This record gives sequence, C-alpha cells and structure tokens, in this order.
Amino acid sequence: MPSRYTSIQTKTVPKNQRTTRIYKTVKYPEIPLSVNDIYAYTTQGDRLDLLAQQFYGDVNLWWVIASANPDIIPQNSLFIPEGTEIRIPQDIVTVKSLYNQLNNI
Repeated sequence: MPSRYTSIQTKTVPKNQRTTRIYKTVKYPEIPLSVNDIYAYTTQGDRLDLLAQQFYGDVNLWWVIASANPDIIPQNSLFIPEGTEIRIPQDIVTVKSLYNQLNNI
C-alpha cells in the first residue's frame, strides 16, 4: 500500500548541516451533501483507507470519507469505531476538484 504522503508537495531545506524535507500543508474541502451519498455502518476492522479502496478504488482517498464525517471520525486515526454510521460521498469528481482548487494543484 502506498504511503498517504506520496501526493503531498514537499521541499528540501538546509537545517543544521543536514537537509530536511518539509511537507506543504494540505487543506481538505468541506464536502457538500448529495442525494447520491451512501450511508453505511462500520464493522470491526474498518479503516478509512480500506473503505476508500472499497468505494473509490484508491486508498489515498481516505480523506474524502474523513472530511465528509468531521464530527464522527477522529482526525488522528484511520480507524472508525464499530457500529458508527458514516457518509460516503459518491460525487468524487467534484470532491477532487474542490481539493485541487483549495490546494492550488
């Protein structure tokens, strides 16, 4: 599984006689509600990256599900408590476009 940091822009800067990689801050968009969104209950072992693979075919889109459920999913984990109802956005083209606009990509 590729790292979720592979698509984040970086720059290398000198620091204390070494070079250090600095990651650019990533901004995630607010994802609008849609009548096409799917609502699902999580089961044991569900993770954001695995759900992203299941619904979008790409583990790197874990942030879409996280951003769609800001009051439910903790920001410091890919894990979701079992039995939690979550929203899974289906208009991924619009979501990616919002992300790209927000991050000047």
